Amino acid sequence: MATMLPQMDLHATGIGALPHLDPDAACRSVLAAFPRVPYAPTLPNRGLLERIVFCDSEHLPGRVLADERLTVDTSGSHAPAMEQILLDYLEGNAAPYAVGEAYGSAFHRMLSFDLSDVLVFKFQLTGSVTFGMQVVDERKRPIHYDPEYADVLNKMIALRAKWCETVMRERTGAKRTLIVLDEPYLAALGSSVVPVDEEVVRSSVSDAAGLLEGSLGIHCCSNTDWGFLMSLEPAVISFDAYQHAREFLLYADDLAAYLEAGGVIAWGIVPSEPHLYAAESLDALFDRFMQIRSKVTDLVGDRLFNERSLITPTCGIRLADVPDAEAIMQTAAELSRRAREEAA
Repeated sequence: MATMLPQMDLHATGIGALPHLDPDAACRSVLAAFPRVPYAPTLPNRGLLERIVFCDSEHLPGRVLADERLTVDTSGSHAPAMEQILLDYLEGNAAPYAVGEAYGSAFHRMLSFDLSDVLVFKFQLTGSVTFGMQVVDERKRPIHYDPEYADVLNKMIALRAKWCETVMRERTGAKRTLIVLDEPYLAALGSSVVPVDEEVVRSSVSDAAGLLEGSLGIHCCSNTDWGFLMSLEPAVISFDAYQHAREFLLYADDLAAYLEAGGVIAWGIVPSEPHLYAAESLDALFDRFMQIRSKVTDLVGDRLFNERSLITPTCGIRLADVPDAEAIMQTAAELSRRAREEAA
């Protein structure tokens, strides 16, 4: 069963994608910025198979890749493959759900580093809800709305998460791991136009948590029902605090209970979009973070806020060039340093 994280003490880490083409350079940039909480980035600019959803699709029954689109052909019989996923989940057999190097070049490169002294080693997978909403069948219907496929997706992503966790520990020596489910489609919670099934969301988290020994998090860079997400009790909730802190802090009672129960908030305070980042300064971002901190410490006190907080960019940094991406990461690292000095 997945576990909560130890004290994060305002350390910094990153989110998902980087614009690099060289996996070694990407990993070294991450380690330079985030030595205590490094993460294995995705590199979508290297090609289609490293983009969100595609990067976690290699074991999807009925997968069709054509014209840079990912769909599912449900006209054939995929029952044996789907049943095998369910059986593997019941048996905890994650070996067949490995991340191929073509789908995660920087993940494989990061596995070659000695991370035995880090606080936690983080990796991000496509959440099954976002996966199921973006992938459609031959009738152009999202497979999220197919109960059998929705269940299989939950189990398939959970098995992939388990495989990742295992090799992250075995290959790098990391003592603690964090697998984060990237779920931008959770913004549709409560929508009548593009509805997302809350029970599928709940099952996706419980299915993954049931297999993991390390920690499980959720990243959503849009506004959503934060109270519902906190009720799922992930170890980390990662979000765009730069644009959505006001809405997030409306859930004050839920937030206080979540932090007191050992949850961690990854405050995405550094804009990952180049045009927003260019309009900001380090001092302005620090002031913005401290305003958030002031509101939360009124609820839970200084110590708990500091212990249960991470500082991050708002989302993946795919749209920047490499120098700007590295500057964004270094800004998050510097904000972390300042915040920890302030808290000392």
